[in-house]
Amino acid sequence: MAKAYDPADEGAEMSFDGRMSYGDYLELDTLLSAQHPLSAAHDEMLFIIQHQTSELWMRLMLHELSAARRAIAEGRLQPAFKMLARVSRIMEQLNSAWDVLRTMTPSEYTTFRGSLGQSSGFQSWQYRMVEFACGNRNPAMLRPHAHRPEVLARLTEELARPSLYDEAIRALARAGLPVPPEVLARDLAQRWTESPGVEAAWAQVYAAPDAHWELYELAEKLVDLEDYFRRWRFNHVTTVERIIGLKRGTGGTGGVPYLRRMLEVELFPELWHLRTSL
Repeated sequence: MAKAYDPADEGAEMSFDGRMSYGDYLELDTLLSAQHPLSAAHDEMLFIIQHQTSELWMRLMLHELSAARRAIAEGRLQPAFKMLARVSRIMEQLNSAWDVLRTMTPSEYTTFRGSLGQSSGFQSWQYRMVEFACGNRNPAMLRPHAHRPEVLARLTEELARPSLYDEAIRALARAGLPVPPEVLARDLAQRWTESPGVEAAWAQVYAAPDAHWELYELAEKLVDLEDYFRRWRFNHVTTVERIIGLKRGTGGTGGVPYLRRMLEVELFPELWHLRTSL
């Protein structure tokens, strides 16, 4: 009879008394004790973990977006490309997560929906930070966070910084492309307003990619990111409609009609619209 496999025979560490283990490094006791269903419904655990894991992915997105934005501002575009590509892959993970949530039926959701109170993904400050960082800015969206001064301060500070797209436009200007001065001097706290001048500058990049290769690659990395973001929004709409139909959201929004309006939001409009004229 063959001897039972023992990882220690190959040098695997098996004793962790006073030493760092996998669970210690990842603080799994804290992480795995953060799920507290408020009802006896079986599917509430799915709902909680779905949203907690999404928040973890968004934390990583913010880490990558901040670093990418800083790299672009410093003229280090190649490292920024890697970071932006990672953000797109994160969005792909978030998209796949909807497939798991869609295994929950309307009947199952109604067994614990009342336990949510007024809580809603609409109130996710990290999601709001992701949108602000990319350029979809609306100071009115600060209000749901007024009860959390430290969160409100972080979001307000974000509105004072150039967004990812602002930094991309500044990179165009530094390369000598004709970006309108009023765009460079715009109120950073406000949502991006589409600019024919910016579209013309990006069009020059696309008309001669070999002459502007890094900017061309930056543009495509931004389009990739928004492509995945649009898919995330679409999957959000269809998942919500599949589970609650046209009911209002727990946070008071119009639910599906509100989410459908979000499908019309464009983060980098000039990069999409120039394709028609190329």
